[in-house]
Amino acid sequence: MREIEDFITAQAAERAASENTQAGYRRDLTDYADYLSNNKETLNSATRATIEGYLVHCEAQGFSTATRARRLSAIKSFYRFSFEEGFRADHPALQIRGPGRSKRLPKSLSQEDVGRLLDAAKIHGRNTSDRLRNTCLMEVLYASGMRVSELVGLPVAATRGDPRMLLIRGKGNKERMVPLSDPARAALAEWLEHRDKQQDLALREKGTPLSPFLFPSHSKQGHMTRTRFYLLIKEIAVTAGVAPDLVTPHRLRHAFATHLLANGADLRVIQTLLGHADLSSTEIYTHVLEERLQALVLDHHPLAKPKF
Repeated sequence: MREIEDFITAQAAERAASENTQAGYRRDLTDYADYLSNNKETLNSATRATIEGYLVHCEAQGFSTATRARRLSAIKSFYRFSFEEGFRADHPALQIRGPGRSKRLPKSLSQEDVGRLLDAAKIHGRNTSDRLRNTCLMEVLYASGMRVSELVGLPVAATRGDPRMLLIRGKGNKERMVPLSDPARAALAEWLEHRDKQQDLALREKGTPLSPFLFPSHSKQGHMTRTRFYLLIKEIAVTAGVAPDLVTPHRLRHAFATHLLANGADLRVIQTLLGHADLSSTEIYTHVLEERLQALVLDHHPLAKPKF
């Protein structure tokens, strides 16, 4: 719809919304527009009651709290844009309170499970090229806590020179530094050497231009897609003997944060490494800190020690 596309174009131009963010807005607002159409209304005629009815409809369909909160956020952003541009004289969603976001900890993976996944990546693949790439993907993801879109779209120029930190561009086009462990640096160096030889060979034999990405592919984007990596990590889980339904790229990101906090990292540091704009997004991991503090008290407080 023209109104939705105008809004998305403005978000891309004025707020540097990524392609993933634009696609999310398009999905959510299209679903909302379909609901309006089925109820003989339009984006411009919708009222506060209509929007609240849509949220009830989403809940009745079994959508999670996070999904409903995201859809309301998209609707609010759309109507704020419409109001500011003069397309509407009011902002019908302004006073609507969302369902809030769940504060429960995202499911994570144990350090033992992650170790098995990293070992499995070294042997999973049809050939040496696949295995080196898979090892690099998994080691860098766990070492840095990157989002999957940040990982698969890494420019190769950012990884040259055996870096100990990577400069990446995340949500909202914001840059941040993320760390690389020694195993991740070793895996990156091996993959880079192999990748460069492949690229040079393709250039000489087929005239294929050099890819600017660390993980090049024949996809439309020119690099490994998020979907392909999602499927790949499931395959690696099977090889590792870890239940595939427990393993996703995002859970490795959660594992990165959880394991750091459990081993003494500061919450503010983890916020920076994850690229969270608000500390409240990082505070879901504080249960790990609470468990660690409780263990410290039980181990060291004189009143916690049993009397003989």
